[in-house]
Amino acid sequence: MEAPLCIIGYGNMSGAMLAGWLAAGASPSQFNILNRSAKEGPKGVRVYSSIADAEASAPHGAIMLGFKPHQMGEAAADLQELSNRVPVYSLLAGITLAQLREAFPKASAHVRVMPNLASRVNKSPVILAECGLDDDGKAAAFSLFDQLGKAVWLHDEAQYDLATALAGSGPGFVYRFIDALAGAARELGLDETQAQSLALAMVEGAASLASASDDTPRVLADKVASPGGMTREGLNVLDENAALQRLLTETLRKTRDRGAELSADRN
Repeated sequence: MEAPLCIIGYGNMSGAMLAGWLAAGASPSQFNILNRSAKEGPKGVRVYSSIADAEASAPHGAIMLGFKPHQMGEAAADLQELSNRVPVYSLLAGITLAQLREAFPKASAHVRVMPNLASRVNKSPVILAECGLDDDGKAAAFSLFDQLGKAVWLHDEAQYDLATALAGSGPGFVYRFIDALAGAARELGLDETQAQSLALAMVEGAASLASASDDTPRVLADKVASPGGMTREGLNVLDENAALQRLLTETLRKTRDRGAELSADRN
């Protein structure tokens, strides 16, 4: 963008994304922060404590909504000038494109954006859904968010809550798995510190290998497991009656459905 992105609200996710952009080599001058508590931002990033101050600055190329979803109604009324004739990028879970269009009718386009906290280390999937962008606008949005890891356009917004459950909420499930794996080793007698360290290192290595391999995770699992060996015995527990698959299907279903409920509550 020729003009800076104005980040409205500076919480954990917005902070992780900004850190990722700067780590990827973006100039701090490409970003402004509007945060009413006047929280200090990264060096070189301009911070506004009021909407009036942000409006009085040079034009912005786009705005990104990073506040809590329940604040949108009040915030949208105050952000009409800032959103005028620029794209609105929204991190607000459960807020649909139709709801964004209604809240920001003067915007040139509306884009739902769902990263996760791995944006900070440029390792996040970023789910994108849009309305109103032309080809150049789509290319610019993709280029911006792809710096945070791997951006993906989702062409069917009906699947957005499911994709969010997988890629946005997924880190929480992975962290719980790591903690449970270490806890199981601890219960069976391994030192707690060693259990945590080994579980973390194992997951990091396994994920890196899977990312770099031409084999699918299913194939890699079978390559680790020798017939009649230790790994196969453990996999038999997870695979019996598709136990792990059924558990995770229900986990994603509940997470997806909650997203739909949140959207309905705001209609």
